[in-house]
Amino acid sequence: MAHRKKSKRSKAKTILRLPDLEQSKNAVLHSLAAASSQESYGHAIDEFIGWYCSEPRLAFNRTVVLRYRFFLEQKNLAPSTINVRLAAVRRLAYEASDTGLLSPELAAGIRRLRSKASGRSDWQLVDHRPIKELASRIIVRQSPRQT
Repeated sequence: MAHRKKSKRSKAKTILRLPDLEQSKNAVLHSLAAASSQESYGHAIDEFIGWYCSEPRLAFNRTVVLRYRFFLEQKNLAPSTINVRLAAVRRLAYEASDTGLLSPELAAGIRRLRSKASGRSDWQLVDHRPIKELASRIIVRQSPRQT
């Protein structure tokens, strides 16, 4: 009967519980030099942990972080705020992977996730009025006042 060798390193998890998340959070905060960064990331990670633990999740992976991004967008937060919060979650995934709590493949998927540049679509940024109408408004505004 053949025996399998047991690896010395335990298998990485896909579902992280509160103690795992807190351990990774502490590693993130200790890796930051600036107090303002520690405060900002600490707040962002606490909010993510609250959201993540609020209902059962299948795994801490890219899909869950996409759901979190959608949750943040539904709160009508500024794109820069969403970027900071997602950066903190990416850093959390990196630290969890670095300590062996999360598989490197899952962490890589989370780290590749980027947020939207703005809250509006490209279609909303384009002014669809006819060019002549826009030009006439510019000319009217630039004409001198008659007294």
